[in-house]
Amino acid sequence: MNNQLCPMLVTVIACTALTASGTAVAQSSSGSTFSLSFGDALRQMQQGNRSLQIADKGIETARAERDKLNALWYPSLQGAGTFVHLSEKIEVKQPLSPFTDPAKDFVHNILPDDKFISGILDQIGSHTLAFPLAPRNLTSIGLTAEWVVFSGGKRIRASKIGNSLIDLARENREQTDATQRTLLAESYFGLRLAREVARVRQDTYNSLKRHYENALKLEAAGMIDKAGRLFAQVNMDEAQRALEAARKEVTVVQSALRTLLNLKDTCSILPTSPLFINTSLPVKEEFVQTMQMENYIVNQLQLQSQIARQQLHIDQSGYLPDIALFGKQTLYAHGIQSNLVPRTMVGVGFTWNLFDGLAREKRIRQSKIVRQTLALGQEKAKEDLSVGIDKLYTQLQKAQDNVRALNTTIELSEELVRIRKKSFAEGMATSTEVVDAETMLATVRVARLAACYEYDVALMNLLALCGTPEHFEQYIVEDSPSSIINH
Repeated sequence: MNNQLCPMLVTVIACTALTASGTAVAQSSSGSTFSLSFGDALRQMQQGNRSLQIADKGIETARAERDKLNALWYPSLQGAGTFVHLSEKIEVKQPLSPFTDPAKDFVHNILPDDKFISGILDQIGSHTLAFPLAPRNLTSIGLTAEWVVFSGGKRIRASKIGNSLIDLARENREQTDATQRTLLAESYFGLRLAREVARVRQDTYNSLKRHYENALKLEAAGMIDKAGRLFAQVNMDEAQRALEAARKEVTVVQSALRTLLNLKDTCSILPTSPLFINTSLPVKEEFVQTMQMENYIVNQLQLQSQIARQQLHIDQSGYLPDIALFGKQTLYAHGIQSNLVPRTMVGVGFTWNLFDGLAREKRIRQSKIVRQTLALGQEKAKEDLSVGIDKLYTQLQKAQDNVRALNTTIELSEELVRIRKKSFAEGMATSTEVVDAETMLATVRVARLAACYEYDVALMNLLALCGTPEHFEQYIVEDSPSSIINH
């Protein structure tokens, strides 16, 4: 491993543990092994977990959506500018003949034979007088404001939907955290199990190795035959292969946990929190009651039902009009007469959708169906979760029973090994009997460890199902691995 990386990881992990819980993360004498309690591992995982970061972004997105919905309460203000070029001038044209014709009649009454004045009036009456109203280039800049003062309750419902969306995102974040905690428990205690199994395999190998060495001495003294010595050797070799397999399993689980904790390279993790088992548990009904109030799926369905209810009210408000205040202010105008277009306008107006092809009715019906579906889904979820709790609680009880039974079996197996080793040394027992006793002892020790691991993982899954995975650490029995069986 990189010599610079390990000290950096020691510092990071140690700071994390000291800040969060005051528990230091110790570095072993080898310089590459880190001692981590389950709480330390949990805080390390939460620091850079990608799934949790995605869930946090979901909360931010929900807040942005809530803010967008709340914007409906505020007035809107828009600025607009136009430039128009007219292909023709806007003007009023007035022919002059309506004015010259009465003058000609008057002249003819006075001077019937006059042609000079009449000719001049005819020439004037043939023309048209034009009055321009606006130039061909028009420019205007103005502001338009609108404020909805009544929307049939849509804005109130939209704000409630926004708040529910945030709560929904938070529930999703808590569910994601529970999932990650479950994965951590499986990996962390899986590593603890693998190390303990490797220790059992090591003890078994050491014991069978000593047995093999005694068999060599007894063979030399003529107390056993070659077959007895070969049998001891074969079983010693088998124990060695089992030990190597256990060590490889430690490496595999170690890598998985290192990935979950965002630790890189080859730094080794030593879990200090032991495999444990509790002598007693709260009654199953307490877990069921907690699930009905705290479970993420139940809460998410409840929030979705609230959103659907608010959406139904919004759809029903479609029968009501929208009332709004509006105003317009022209800031700049060129080419437009002020007497033609006023510079300032204010008013109040409404829009009322009287008929939309029964779309409102269909939306209302759809919203009611969604609410009914969510209510059914919530009840089904509670039923399914109750079955899951019953299954996990049974697993916990089974693990407790197994450990209690195996404790007695281990005591008897240890005594049997002692007796048969002594008898073998005195020539009163065969090598097969010794090996069988050692193998049985190793088997029941591993079975006890496996039962504890099953208990720990089932407990975390049960608490996650109830929505309270943070209570897991309260159940941990902080004792040495050699004494966990006595609890």
